[in-house]
Amino acid sequence: MTSTRQRALDAAIELVGTEGLRSLTHAKVDARAGLPKGSTSNYFRTRDALTVGLVEWMAQKELAELTPPFSPRTGDDLVELLAGLLDFTTGPNRTLTAARLALFSEAAHDDQVRAAVSRGHQMMRVWAESVLADLGAPDPVTGASALISMCEGMILHRIARGANDDPRPMLRLVTSAVLA
Repeated sequence: MTSTRQRALDAAIELVGTEGLRSLTHAKVDARAGLPKGSTSNYFRTRDALTVGLVEWMAQKELAELTPPFSPRTGDDLVELLAGLLDFTTGPNRTLTAARLALFSEAAHDDQVRAAVSRGHQMMRVWAESVLADLGAPDPVTGASALISMCEGMILHRIARGANDDPRPMLRLVTSAVLA
């Protein structure tokens, strides 16, 4: 059963992902989640606390997508995995991704949001470094940084510009360099 807190956070994702960060208010989250007035503020007293909670919740949800079934055995497997993740994040998971991108911009002005975004990024880096080390990359730390940066850029272009190019050629290029 989904908790009230999770319902509020999922509603916040929907709001920010469809209407932008300015729509993030306790009252709007309560209404979107179908919760009694004041429910969201019971968990997140301030808008800042709600924003940080939202970033952390999104990171948890996204990292859950990368659990053990997603352990590529070859560079080609990694390319296919990343292409699938790009398609998922900009297709069925587009609203969450748009919310994440809006919060990235907020991180430029808010130290708490920046810290929460950095924690989520670090979790992703740990996963990517582990995958690259398992695949024999000579420098998994730099390789993870390169792959994550490229994927984030592709996601941004897909969301902001509507780009829908096949990501595989670029993924193959960067993956082959990272694993060489």
